[in-house]
Amino acid sequence: MTDRAAVVAQVRRAKDWMDAHYAEPLDVGALAAVACCSRYHFSRSFAAAYGESPKAYLTRRRIERAQDLLRSANLTVTEVCLAVGFTSLGTFSRRFAEITGQTPSEYRARARSDGPPPVPGCYLMMWTRPAPGSAHSEKPPEPPGQ
Repeated sequence: MTDRAAVVAQVRRAKDWMDAHYAEPLDVGALAAVACCSRYHFSRSFAAAYGESPKAYLTRRRIERAQDLLRSANLTVTEVCLAVGFTSLGTFSRRFAEITGQTPSEYRARARSDGPPPVPGCYLMMWTRPAPGSAHSEKPPEPPGQ
């Protein structure tokens, strides 16, 4: 594998990890650790591969998920803000408007005017909550009979 291919694979691993953990507090240092490189090398490599910084990608990913929740779930804007990983409603609303061209409330009103009724928030949280015992153990299972 060439050096370029190795770097792309490392950056892709971090991008996939960001997609799976977008709602968690993430910083460039943690993402660089997933990619097994320095934070500066990771930031440059990510921007070269995807055309935007890791922070811009993460923000866009969170806004995309927020759009989905605003369309389909009966959650308040504040609940959506927190569910997608933002900690400030003001920052969430400002970034949402910058990316989509409308506020979260305006987006929800337009999206819901034609679509089906939203899913109650309690059901959404129940469906997305991990089931007890569903987490994989760090230890491999023991062979039968031991």
